[in-house]
Amino acid sequence: MATVQQYESGHPPEWCPGCGNFPILIGLKNALVKSEIDPKDTVVVSGIGCSGKLPHFIKTYAYESLHGRSLPVATGVKLGNHNLTVVAVGGDGDGYGIGMGHFIHSMRRNLDITYIVHDNQVYGLTTGQTAPTSEKGFKTKSTPHGVLEDPVNPLALAISSGATYVARTFSGDLPHMVSTILSGIRHKGFSLIDVLQPCVTFNKLNTYPYFMQRVYKLDAQNYNAMDKNAAFSKSFEWGDKIPIGVLYKEDKPTYEDGIPHLSEMPTCKRPLDNVDIEKILDELQ
Repeated sequence: MATVQQYESGHPPEWCPGCGNFPILIGLKNALVKSEIDPKDTVVVSGIGCSGKLPHFIKTYAYESLHGRSLPVATGVKLGNHNLTVVAVGGDGDGYGIGMGHFIHSMRRNLDITYIVHDNQVYGLTTGQTAPTSEKGFKTKSTPHGVLEDPVNPLALAISSGATYVARTFSGDLPHMVSTILSGIRHKGFSLIDVLQPCVTFNKLNTYPYFMQRVYKLDAQNYNAMDKNAAFSKSFEWGDKIPIGVLYKEDKPTYEDGIPHLSEMPTCKRPLDNVDIEKILDELQ
């Protein structure tokens, strides 16, 4: 069984003091340890942004992709070797902005990938512009008179797009975050974990106190996460009360289940001695 120390990369994180990314990194390491997955069987794929540096700080196989492109790369990794545990990480701008198309279609395919979104409602790396999840009226250097658009609702999008595990957690509650990430990793199918992650430098609205006064945990005894209509309704609850926990969960075949040759062996282990590419090369002459 792996230990947290085995996931230490030796590179200290380079985020602002108090950044919500620190507990996400700790939460992911602890969830992987509890899942009893060996670091060599794990791949962490990121996009660009403050969150995009996370693979540097965790000792697994990793890939830092282009802005908004973590999910296509994670898809390639998963289809190349479906026995690997694949975790994608990115910010709300990375995943819900430039990467929105990949976000929706990855969920529609129900790939067996866990996607952790560092949702701080602002572009932190580029010094505080408005993001897709910024609240209407929120003033930033790119919207000095306030955001005009309504924010993206990632949980509602996920439920309607086909994700089979949709959850929200808060980086100020480490035990809850660890259990939510662990549950997402263990789920067979696309898991979205939207993490309320305060940006202490550029977002003075959605702070730790802001969320601590508003978040409440969904009670598994009184809330049925298998009820899609209830989950969809719950995904719109935002304001004085913000639910955290598993909003929706469904068991159904994954994209990989529909590919016959994957039942025999991972793609990366298939023999190449009987593959003749000469004809293809001739056509390209």
